[in-house]
Amino acid sequence: MLKQRIITALLMLVILLPAVFYPAPEAFGAVAVVLISAGAWEWAKLNQYSQVQALLTAVFCAALCVISWYGGLVHAALKVLWIGAGSAWVVLGAWLLHGGVRVWASVPRVLRLAGGILALWVAWLAVTQARIIGINFLFSILVLVWVADIFAYFAGRALGGRFFTRKLAPSISPGKTWEGAIGGMVGVVVCSLIWRSLDVLATPEQAGIYSRLGAAGVPFMVLAVLFLAAMSVVGDLVESLFKRSAGVKDSSGLLPGHGGVLDRVDALLPILPLAMMLTSL
Repeated sequence: MLKQRIITALLMLVILLPAVFYPAPEAFGAVAVVLISAGAWEWAKLNQYSQVQALLTAVFCAALCVISWYGGLVHAALKVLWIGAGSAWVVLGAWLLHGGVRVWASVPRVLRLAGGILALWVAWLAVTQARIIGINFLFSILVLVWVADIFAYFAGRALGGRFFTRKLAPSISPGKTWEGAIGGMVGVVVCSLIWRSLDVLATPEQAGIYSRLGAAGVPFMVLAVLFLAAMSVVGDLVESLFKRSAGVKDSSGLLPGHGGVLDRVDALLPILPLAMMLTSL
């Protein structure tokens, strides 16, 4: 299993890294379209749509991204969209986690499908626009999620259950602990401070998200990254809720050893529009 995970991860890096560092952002945008379309296919399958319907969903999502590119949306100021999408993630995420599987099961399938496509499309817009802003900016957002996940894992393994007897969300993801979530937040704060100190070598146009948030003061930056870390947990838990509702362990088997695309990008779906929202504000 571990060998399979490593091989898949290396293959993904072989594809993603050249696309990220390619001078023209179109290369990364194209790879992102493929990933988001695969996520749309998984989303339709999770909601009990047929194979043909799932493939049509993927094609529709890809077409939406391509039309958005040629329509100039990736170069436009989308502050209203980021605020709307970010606010929706906060409100609907809290509602879903409070209501659990029972509430999610009451939502009509067509609304679930439409909501998922919308979330994936907005995430594609955000990640593509982040790449256009700069590689440093894009990586600073991605690393925030990775650091939160890694620190949460090790903090949960080392300290889980020692300070909080109740799990983070026992009915949705029994393995997640409060100690792990707090560890992830500590990790992103440390990461943001280090990254911001290194960003003194970059021009304002090349700066990462931490320097941009830090322009409003270090306290604001710390609060912002804590908020983003918390929302990465929400994204992870919400996807776990969807899988629990569908009765599956992984969103698909597209990435051997890792599950599906949605399993890899679940925390990024809320973080990307929220990061763009905070930056634009």
